[in-house]
Amino acid sequence: MIEAIERLKSDGVALINDAKTLNDVNNVKVKIFGKNGDFTIAMRGLKDVPREQKPEVGKMFNDVKVMLEGRIAEKEAEFKEIEKQARIKSEYIDVTLPGKTELGALHPLTEVKNQILDTFIGLGFEVKEGPEIESDYFNFQLLNIPKDHPARDMQDSFYITDNFLLRTHTSPMQARTMTTEKPPIRIVVPGVRRVQGRRLKYPPMPCATRGRCPCRSSL
Repeated sequence: MIEAIERLKSDGVALINDAKTLNDVNNVKVKIFGKNGDFTIAMRGLKDVPREQKPEVGKMFNDVKVMLEGRIAEKEAEFKEIEKQARIKSEYIDVTLPGKTELGALHPLTEVKNQILDTFIGLGFEVKEGPEIESDYFNFQLLNIPKDHPARDMQDSFYITDNFLLRTHTSPMQARTMTTEKPPIRIVVPGVRRVQGRRLKYPPMPCATRGRCPCRSSL
């Protein structure tokens, strides 16, 4: 019987040490101390032990039970702490971080412009964006609009100096491209078009997008 108790002790310790989860520990507890557990079955044999050995054997059973229950309690506490820390980590909120909010949205004109540019890009055009402050040379003269031309009266021109102004349309960027690049050229130029409106309902700075493909062979 003494050998059986020692074997019960070593086997129980091995089962407890092999437990990898809290559920494993619970299964070990049932296997050792359950209704049909190893310890319970071994205790039933105490009645067959000679009377003079019963105090010693009973004490051994009690010591093994206390030791195994202590090991099981330690394992349970270990895995419960692991689960607790994992839960805390998953539920952790840093209250010092700024809130996550969606700030604003694209203006409808910007969305339309992006859709237009995506269409031209899909056709093989290159997007060209030029300076908003343009020279009189590129804004008018290269477009055959000399200083005394009546077409200038239609432009809502904001001059910064005698030779520089806010770009009144997108054509200057086309002129810039054609003076520096050789055909075939396929470009699309987004920007604004400042034209003197005849009625107050016209916005002063409507959006404009213009494409240019001066060589038929580039198609």
